[in-house]
Amino acid sequence: MLTHRFSSSFFTFKLLHSLRCPSALQPMSLPSRGKMLAAHFDCPGGPENLYVKEVMKPHPGEGEVLVKVSASALNRADLLQRRGKYPPPKGASDILGLEAAGSVAGLGPGCTGRWKIGDAVMALLSGGGQAEYVTVPEGHLMPVPKDITFIQAAAIPEAWLTAFQLLHFVGKIQKGETVLIHAGASGVGMAAIQLVRLANAIPIVTAGTQEKLKATTDAGAAAGFNYKNEDFSEKVLAFTQGSGVDIILDCVGGSYWEKNLSCLRTDGRWVIYGLLSGGEVHGDLLARLLSKRGSIHTSLLRSRDKEYKEQLVKAFIENVLPYFSEGASPHLQPLVDSVYPLHEIVGAHRKMEESKNIGKIVIEMPLKSP
Repeated sequence: MLTHRFSSSFFTFKLLHSLRCPSALQPMSLPSRGKMLAAHFDCPGGPENLYVKEVMKPHPGEGEVLVKVSASALNRADLLQRRGKYPPPKGASDILGLEAAGSVAGLGPGCTGRWKIGDAVMALLSGGGQAEYVTVPEGHLMPVPKDITFIQAAAIPEAWLTAFQLLHFVGKIQKGETVLIHAGASGVGMAAIQLVRLANAIPIVTAGTQEKLKATTDAGAAAGFNYKNEDFSEKVLAFTQGSGVDIILDCVGGSYWEKNLSCLRTDGRWVIYGLLSGGEVHGDLLARLLSKRGSIHTSLLRSRDKEYKEQLVKAFIENVLPYFSEGASPHLQPLVDSVYPLHEIVGAHRKMEESKNIGKIVIEMPLKSP
């Protein structure tokens, strides 16, 4: 589903930086041979620091594939990196972008033959996706499902693999369990709702507007609660007839800890994968957690090692990817909120910072490149 699309002429003027990072006003043009266009910022700060820059095109190393990117997607990690709060892992590209979709354009030495030039692929990345080309370990690529566009495919890797990892690798979800998903209308949230249903479990969510709650219901949420005007822990306990939830997927952190523990079932698993409200906790967290025999798990996908990601991608391809194909039952669907051309990257960041998106914000690469 695509709710909004933004477009304008590719030939535009480079965006001005903030006063801390002044830059000259220069016309954007097609990249020189051996180079490419990429989202860039000279120093940390707000969205206004972003602009499109000509950089060197990467070359695939041992066991790597060069992908010509058609579309990438925006994640909260990109916003944090732009602010200087989430640097890329050692050895990763410093270009923003943790997921991309496009076509295989080159193969590095040592590739095993699973991909060929022209294959339509989507990629889980540690960085580099918001550029015209990116190199990817061959085991971190997935085939684009039949009947899925590159725009839709770009919305799958990071969000869906994160949700899959949290539910299965970390949370150990079981049939019939109830899962509370915070930020239910986010990219990860919308993926998690569908994956919980695929696991024959029950998803319930929190979100900040009625529009977002409706979208989560359409995606399969059994119930949804507006955290801005109601106590979600009380609502969750009422929904579960006092027993609480088996798993909580939490990207909010500190400010939710008391309510999370109130509605966590005995022996429940609280999975933290983000700290939107910060990490400070004031109160007797451990005693309350102990009284419920609860467990806290934390997880970040970006910093996982190559082998872990390969195992995750392999499991996703085998157990989830077939359900994206038309005619599959249940049918999984990535939700695209909006599409921005690369040179409107500032607007994309602003929309996510204001939490206006329902599902994924996708960045489309220029059609013409060398």
